[in-house]
Amino acid sequence: MQKKVFQLMVDNTSGVLSRISGLFSRRGYNIESITAGVTADPRYTRITIVASGDDEILEQIEKQVGKLVDVRDIRELKPEGSVYRELALIKIRANAQNREGIIALANIFRAKIIDVASESLIVEMTGDQNKIEAFLSLLEGYEILELARTGIAGLSRGTENIVCLD
Repeated sequence: MQKKVFQLMVDNTSGVLSRISGLFSRRGYNIESITAGVTADPRYTRITIVASGDDEILEQIEKQVGKLVDVRDIRELKPEGSVYRELALIKIRANAQNREGIIALANIFRAKIIDVASESLIVEMTGDQNKIEAFLSLLEGYEILELARTGIAGLSRGTENIVCLD
């Protein structure tokens, strides 16, 4: 099994995300993560999907999604030619004894402490999935109370692969 990151440009219409995820559901394809947001042109939405499967399944995903009515463009965002980022919010149990250790660890990863309560901290972190996974693995000695991750958002590097729709 391998993973691919697909960038879709779709019409900004109601139900488009449902139609795309429905295709995955009907076909039994696996979505690792999916993010969506309006582009600089409010008529279109950019959707980033991380899917997993063998080569044949990933090829079928690209073909099937590309056939959907709302999909204007689909491209694979290859790691060597793209920038990926994910946001993670992590609520960690923190008392007076372990608070400084958590803050020091967050500083090493350039994460931000965005909320402090008497018994917890919330850390905000952005980066690629490997960075977030590394940070989470170092938190094993602490109690993670809640975790929210956005999934990958990505863009291709440079100006050659910009999608312009009219």
